[in-house]
Amino acid sequence: MASTTSRKVEQSRRLQQRAESMIPGGVNSPVRAFRSVGGDPPFIVRGKASHTWDADDNEYIDYVCSWGPLILGHADPAVLDAIVGAACNGTSFGASTPSEADLAELVLSAFPNMQKVRFVSSGTEATMSAIRLARAYTKRKYIVKFEGCYHGHADALLVKAGSGVATLGIPGSAGVPEEFTQFTVALPFNNLSAVEHAFSKFKHQIACVIVEPVVGNMGCVPAADDYLVGLRLLTEKERAVLIFDEVMTGFRVAFGGAQELYNIKPDLTTMGKIIGGGLPVGAYGGPNEIMDLVAPLGPMYQAGTLSGNPLAMAAGCAMLKQLRERKAEIYPQLEKMSGELVEGVAAAAKDAGVALTHNRVGSMFTWFFNDRPVTDWESASKSNTEMFGKFFRSMLDNGIYLPPSQFEAAFLGATHTAEDIQKTIAAAKVAFGAVKES
Repeated sequence: MASTTSRKVEQSRRLQQRAESMIPGGVNSPVRAFRSVGGDPPFIVRGKASHTWDADDNEYIDYVCSWGPLILGHADPAVLDAIVGAACNGTSFGASTPSEADLAELVLSAFPNMQKVRFVSSGTEATMSAIRLARAYTKRKYIVKFEGCYHGHADALLVKAGSGVATLGIPGSAGVPEEFTQFTVALPFNNLSAVEHAFSKFKHQIACVIVEPVVGNMGCVPAADDYLVGLRLLTEKERAVLIFDEVMTGFRVAFGGAQELYNIKPDLTTMGKIIGGGLPVGAYGGPNEIMDLVAPLGPMYQAGTLSGNPLAMAAGCAMLKQLRERKAEIYPQLEKMSGELVEGVAAAAKDAGVALTHNRVGSMFTWFFNDRPVTDWESASKSNTEMFGKFFRSMLDNGIYLPPSQFEAAFLGATHTAEDIQKTIAAAKVAFGAVKES
């Protein structure tokens, strides 16, 4: 394991400088640039189970897990075998393959409220398509989203979107005309009265409400006890479509996602990440009444050459089959170990006299450098990002790889060990000492 004095950065720094000459910021997704935490971003070259190694051969315990999907860890043998087997038959055909229906069957078995599913290549495509479908179904224009919730980088959704936008301090995005967002209503999360007011103001005009049932893009922020039930009742009353964005939570917080955990049935569900076994994939699904509006059956058009890519379908099948067969073992284990990790680090902060609050749902969690509970974007934004940056850098130097942003959820997987947890808590004690001294 890397230590404070031994972490090398020369190769990663060289690779970063090379990338910056050809790629904006040297990265293909902004948070990877470490702008909000400082220091040299590691260039990861391999991973196994719960650990990764960078170009300088530093070893890390990984709590990013490719932003959630690697619930079975890096380089899971069954997933790798499935990918290799599929690749040997060809990487892409732009035509239907048997594995698409295989994965669809697995997804639908876990989400009984869904009767049909359409695969796409990213979570952004999934949410964009679900909203288009909701508008087609309701014949309405307005959509409701929540401050701090990120649903991909489609123009109409980059309104108070949290995540990378919050990390970089960008108030939306350049290049998005106001006309594209004029029908987007952004409301505070966990505030039902604000949703009631919106439905009153835009009577019979709201097509859908889209929500992360457990927010992962302003840090991990769970819904209040009555919030999701309230959204379900309001949308049913107003005949609007309720969309659960389960790109992060699907198959992670429970086998059937947040809707199984909270026993709420949305009209449409969007997924990604984990259903491709770590390969690029997304999906949206719901009842026949809505999904039959999607082309070629209906008038709502959406297409993609790489949708249902055979490599992603094979990897997803291998992943979900294991989760289904081992769910009685995996999910209780994730709950237990995540609790020990999050509580252990929180206790270390208390002992060090560092103000810290924490949120966790299953194996999704965030430590906020904040002396008050975090329940929405307003409270999350009051976190001390400078202190988080110092904490993050110390943890990285001591071999712990956390999301490089105060406003991103961290994840634990089934391959994390008790030794990993204890090493992480020990590193946190050192990090809190560094935070206090600076």
